[in-house]
Amino acid sequence: MTTIDLNSDLGESFGQWRLGDDDAMLKVVTSANVACGFHAGDPQTLLLTCVRATDQSVRIGAQVGYHDLAGFGRRFIDVEPADLTADIIYQIGALDGLAKSTRARVAYVKPHGALYNAIVHHTDQARAVVTAVRAYDDSLPVLGLPGSEFLREAEKVGLRTVTEAFADRAYTPEGTLVPRSHPGAVLHDPQEVAARVRRMVVDGVVEAVDGSLLPITAESVCVHGDTPAAVEMASQIWTVLDAEGITVEPFA
Repeated sequence: MTTIDLNSDLGESFGQWRLGDDDAMLKVVTSANVACGFHAGDPQTLLLTCVRATDQSVRIGAQVGYHDLAGFGRRFIDVEPADLTADIIYQIGALDGLAKSTRARVAYVKPHGALYNAIVHHTDQARAVVTAVRAYDDSLPVLGLPGSEFLREAEKVGLRTVTEAFADRAYTPEGTLVPRSHPGAVLHDPQEVAARVRRMVVDGVVEAVDGSLLPITAESVCVHGDTPAAVEMASQIWTVLDAEGITVEPFA
């Protein structure tokens, strides 16, 4: 692999409550997963994020999630599939409207938090999200975990699927993400994270929490914008990959 996309969850501040350094992250990522107001982000924050992403030529993705501001979208909600489909269409449309006002557009869809993790195995919810994307714009790629029900359902209906790896999250031996409630679920050392991403991209493996090596193929790597030292992590990743001749650019 000679290229890799670097994405980050952005636009997650709300009113006077600030989360992460979006301006700095937009200088070191190639794709921005912008919140859509359901798990985080108010309209002014989302519009400003779209403006700044457009100014930096960073691709805008709709980061859709459960309707859960209080829980930051990190709590599973057993929502009916039809309701979830409508929720996802609503979120994509809202962000797309804001993006179009900046002469850009939503270019892909990535589920957030508990929804992302749920649709690894939850077929009904995975299918509901796929139905929503297909209904809104079936040319939109979707980002998800390799081997997930979400990507399987998306492939069935012809959506472009993009496999994703996580720079700052620990993996279980089964290839899923360690829940954030568990110790060590989030990685914090920028040099360790950068070396880990190099191994993912160059060697095609990631070390799980039990020390086993998992094969991994990813077109995009995520650095969470709310992780402490996220900007330094992303910068270190650029440096390490550049040394290997790997180009960081948006996925095709």
